[in-house]
Amino acid sequence: MIQTLFGSVEQEPSLLEKLKAGVQKTRSGLVSALEDALQGAREINPELLDELEFALISADIGVRTTEEILGSIRQRVERHQLSDAAALRGLIREQLLEILQASERAPARVAEPPAVILVVGVNGSGKTTTIGKLAQRFKNERRSVLLCAADTFRAAAIEQLEIWGDRTGTRVVRQNAGSDPSAVLFDALQSARAGQVDYVIVDTAGRLQTKENLMAELQKMGRTAKKVIPDAPHEVLLVLDATTGQNGLEQARKFTETSGVTGIVLTKLDGTAKGGIVVAIARELNLPIRYVGVGEKVDDLLPFDPEAFIESLFER
Repeated sequence: MIQTLFGSVEQEPSLLEKLKAGVQKTRSGLVSALEDALQGAREINPELLDELEFALISADIGVRTTEEILGSIRQRVERHQLSDAAALRGLIREQLLEILQASERAPARVAEPPAVILVVGVNGSGKTTTIGKLAQRFKNERRSVLLCAADTFRAAAIEQLEIWGDRTGTRVVRQNAGSDPSAVLFDALQSARAGQVDYVIVDTAGRLQTKENLMAELQKMGRTAKKVIPDAPHEVLLVLDATTGQNGLEQARKFTETSGVTGIVLTKLDGTAKGGIVVAIARELNLPIRYVGVGEKVDDLLPFDPEAFIESLFER
């Protein structure tokens, strides 16, 4: 089952197959490197642990998380609880899964629609494309959706969102470029409430995390949402490009401080061998991964499931 803002829905049967295809590069980079290091090894020695460390860091698991995993292994070796190198693959798999599960949190349950989702992120992360794919996913769940074009800094952003609106058959509330984003949001929420729409997905301006004035605009939008829907926004999803690796962590930290991020959407996972950033985000930021993008098609945005993700990496 997949947890949504309106409860649980059935998990599509093709999720694991799509994930396997999407993480193929990470599997080659991480799991193959682990297996190469462990092949023929019988004892756990410093040289073997160095090879494991290199494999984990190369996959962007992160230095801190890698040190914790290897520290746990060393403790077990010292306590004579672990001596067989062949058991390391399963142990690492188990620890990665535990890290991902520890950050999992179900989204806040929405008793009465509309559910309001602010989508934030820097330019080029795949934010608007993610919104279009989210709209299609919600409509597949038989939910009504309204898109809010609150990225008014770029006329092209409004046009791009309208293209996705046409593609998914979703209405877009917009104003002219340069309009107050909070005013657009206010109109969208009023319209959604009057029309009993289930989801309002809000496109916001692509922000560099160093632009304090734009971050303040996000906070203003949050206050505006609450004036119409008292408990809105119900989710603030930060879209990160998986190919940026550890730089994405710094983006996430800043956005979390200023805009109350509740979950991560990791795009372009299929385009990188450093998919271990999923684990680094979960461990270092304690934020749940909500969705992962594994391709260009409209249905290539998948709900994130820790067990399915680890299985797609490690299953032979």
